[in-house]
Amino acid sequence: MPRTTPPSILPDPRNADLRVWVDGEIVPRAEARVSVFDSVVQGGDAVWEGVRVYNGRVFALEEHLARLFTSAHALAFSGVPTADEVRHAIFATLQANGMRDRAHMRVTLTRGRKVTSGMDPRNNQEGCTLIVLAEWKPLADTRGRPVAEGPGAAAGISLVTSEIRRNPPQCLDSRIHHNNLLNNILAKIEANDAGADDALMLDMEGFIAETNATNVFLVRGGEVLTPIADACLPGITRAKVLELCRMHGVPHAEKRLTLTDAWTADEMFVTGTLGELTPVGVLDGRVIGGLSGVAGGAGRGAGPVTRKLQALYAEMTAREGVLIPS
Repeated sequence: MPRTTPPSILPDPRNADLRVWVDGEIVPRAEARVSVFDSVVQGGDAVWEGVRVYNGRVFALEEHLARLFTSAHALAFSGVPTADEVRHAIFATLQANGMRDRAHMRVTLTRGRKVTSGMDPRNNQEGCTLIVLAEWKPLADTRGRPVAEGPGAAAGISLVTSEIRRNPPQCLDSRIHHNNLLNNILAKIEANDAGADDALMLDMEGFIAETNATNVFLVRGGEVLTPIADACLPGITRAKVLELCRMHGVPHAEKRLTLTDAWTADEMFVTGTLGELTPVGVLDGRVIGGLSGVAGGAGRGAGPVTRKLQALYAEMTAREGVLIPS
């Protein structure tokens, strides 16, 4: 008997009629699929980028493409499309969906289809599979809830520290932006079970790495701090925030950070393409800013340094990016 499932509830009803780029073709959402022999199915053997569209521009497109190709090279992919081919797929997908603003893309490059199932990359003889999935997605915090308009409007999210450790470079280098995300998913399950919005992950030595989905920043005494990118992805939004700090004279440093540093921080926020800069209100039951009263705590929005960086980031996304062809 055919399996019956309850109807899906989409966050945005417009996404029911998406057009998706899969392996050289733009197809309706219902027809968007890859082979059971594809490496992403066989072993999560793929790399990806999350890219956001602002007012007719693709923000940080070249940085995302560079990281996509760096990741693919690190995993020894062959038959990789050119940068121009990926750009064409991105722009064609956006045009097919009429998207020029408030959209988010997931660009995935797999090792491709295998001639027989198994782990051996020598069974990949057809080149890579490219997928461009563009969705209507306004800015959202890590809960998936839309962020209110205006810098600093987002209420603080809650985090719990996960027992799942972030991969060290000896196991799987986090600089490779790969699709093998099971440790992140296990951490997210822990957060769900604890009633928190996301999970903070530590490295193998007990220092803060990142959350299951975003990079982490603390503010202590006016200084912006973020973990050294040893056991975390050196995110593009993370890099933009550090660039803004340099440009505008905001004290900042990359260093090893402990849970105590976070519990006693004046402010805490997380960064990622989907939600930009999202303030953290509570970590492990401790109100962030509870010692100084600077940030206010859960549900009260961002602290002053976070708000300043949110505003600067909004200005950056308004003026930078690659124009989407008409």
